Amino acid sequence: QGCNPLAQTGRSKLQNKRAHLNQQIIKEMRMRAGAENLLRATSNNKVREMVVLELSYVNSNLQLLMEELEGLNSSVEVYQNVRETSSMPLIPLGLKETKEVDFSVPFKDFILEHYSEDGSSYEEQIADLMDLRKACRTPSRNDTGVELLASYFSQLSFVENRFFPPSRQMGIFFTWYDSFTGVPVCQQNISLEKASVLFNMGALYTQIGTRCDRQTKKSLEDAIDSFQKGAGVLNYLKETFTHTPSYDMSPAMLSMLIKMMLAQAQECLFEKIALPGIKNEYFSLFRMAQEAAKVGEAYDLVYQSMIQTPVKDNVPFFWSTMAQVKINHYRSLAHYFVATALLDHQLNPSDDEDHQEKAMSQLYDSMPEGHSPLDILKSKDERTRLGKAHLRKAITGHEEALRINSLCRHLKKLDILNEILQVSHKRSMAKYSQHDNEDDFADYLEAPDIISKAEQRAEMILPTAAKVKVKDIFQKLGPLSVFSAKQRWTAPRTLRLHKEDGVLGFTMKGDSPVQVHSLDPLSLAAVDGLKEGDYIVAINDTDCKWMGVSEVMKLLKNMDDEGIDIKVVSMMDNSPSMPNKSATYCGGLPKTYSMICLAVDADKITKARKVSKKMSFLSWGNKNKQKSASTLSLHTSDYCDTLPRNRQCPTFPSSYDAAALH
Repeated sequence: QGCNPLAQTGRSKLQNKRAHLNQQIIKEMRMRAGAENLLRATSNNKVREMVVLELSYVNSNLQLLMEELEGLNSSVEVYQNVRETSSMPLIPLGLKETKEVDFSVPFKDFILEHYSEDGSSYEEQIADLMDLRKACRTPSRNDTGVELLASYFSQLSFVENRFFPPSRQMGIFFTWYDSFTGVPVCQQNISLEKASVLFNMGALYTQIGTRCDRQTKKSLEDAIDSFQKGAGVLNYLKETFTHTPSYDMSPAMLSMLIKMMLAQAQECLFEKIALPGIKNEYFSLFRMAQEAAKVGEAYDLVYQSMIQTPVKDNVPFFWSTMAQVKINHYRSLAHYFVATALLDHQLNPSDDEDHQEKAMSQLYDSMPEGHSPLDILKSKDERTRLGKAHLRKAITGHEEALRINSLCRHLKKLDILNEILQVSHKRSMAKYSQHDNEDDFADYLEAPDIISKAEQRAEMILPTAAKVKVKDIFQKLGPLSVFSAKQRWTAPRTLRLHKEDGVLGFTMKGDSPVQVHSLDPLSLAAVDGLKEGDYIVAINDTDCKWMGVSEVMKLLKNMDDEGIDIKVVSMMDNSPSMPNKSATYCGGLPKTYSMICLAVDADKITKARKVSKKMSFLSWGNKNKQKSASTLSLHTSDYCDTLPRNRQCPTFPSSYDAAALH
């Protein structure tokens, strides 16, 4: 069961507002599409002026709605732990919204047509599937919610094999809204449904991670695990569903989201190390400096992905500025830790000189001004000089973080973030003032960059929940290996079996369903119409689809002198068909129209076909030359207008009837 959609929690209010915004966005986009069509169609100047004015209003409304949606994606404080008072805020993903889908009529019709069973006997199973989908729209923010989404995702694989044949569409439209732009994407392809559920599973993991109380080791480990699993799910989505039309699930956007989840996991790893307290000790400070530099490096990769052309147009400004703030903050922390190690600790005779020299040599790509690590360690003046250079760089970085933070109105509302940035800046300033003197300008040194290094790197984890095993809701239809949408059978035939001299006249094989293996052509069963390869699906009124040979034999042993009724089906060869293309409606984006495939002449499919240089919307075979297949592409304008005046509009050949369309 999902959460109560009417519950007035902060998260549910945001999600409800997101759904309302999505509806407003699609309404404005329809108005814009209609206005643009009218603008192209009319030549009346007065009408064109009115349409242009209306378009400007619609575009302004759309811009405002997009800004509101960006504000929702920037509302990270709702997802943080309520007791969080000293940790940097983290960014969660919002769940994608969808419309209700009614499976009842299409599934019942398909069960009757394809499986030759009464569709009304499966009303309970169809209702269970629809209830499961409805619950997935409001999953709880914990492992139970993840399992709910994973169960539905696994169930969709069964549903796809049971009800979505490769040769035709089912007439079921799945509509999902882009989580960044609110643009709806509508497809008959169930892959959109599966991909969107996976996206929401990854988003839910990020919300679980941000909800953790990062003041305890256990909660930090849970947060790390959640962000790594979120990255794993999004990576699985990226590799499995490569052509999803929704922009938030494009490869470029998913790559950025994966990097962001791993960066936040790396940040939590840093907090886990710092949780017991950072010792003011030479090696400990150097270690923390490289750990902080690693977090800054991770966020730099995120920011570089955010500013790339396909991504930057739809990434919330809040996210990109937050990434910049954290880059500067953690790099400044790294410089502060190195400065503290150099200024507060001198090389004493009792210290391990080689160990300290090795630690310092691993801190930089190249030593400043060609000095050796040992020269700097032994010279108090050089240590002080280099330490102050690191402090200057830390102060500059903290000031840059504060400046960038002030540019975003959503960031300025995060009091915890502002307080952390201010405290870090004041701490570096105080440290620098302790060692300040008037000779700084005469002896200026640029601090080198610090090499990032982490004892534990954040890595993607594909959670086992993403591949959870579930029971097929429509198991009653029979074993999926045989009774699937891609297989075709004859209508069930009822035969009356009689024993001849104590034998049936045929043998059986298979686990379930049982198949007729070898048949005596002179037996009564053969005369009645039984064939080799037939599947036994029922004996009298007992369903046998899931029975093995031994169980079927037990039922047949009860045969009396009057015989026994069995119901069998025969497998039919699947005729080759043209690939099925799915129609996609994506608001504001170019449309991909569906292809309606007409009858295929298998005997002539290998014959060469001439292709004209200019392809029209409709391509039909010549009257005297039969072609193997014909294709109709739907168009948005009157086709007759595109033809030369001396050519007539093509008509459907009379040999094609409605049954030829799939």
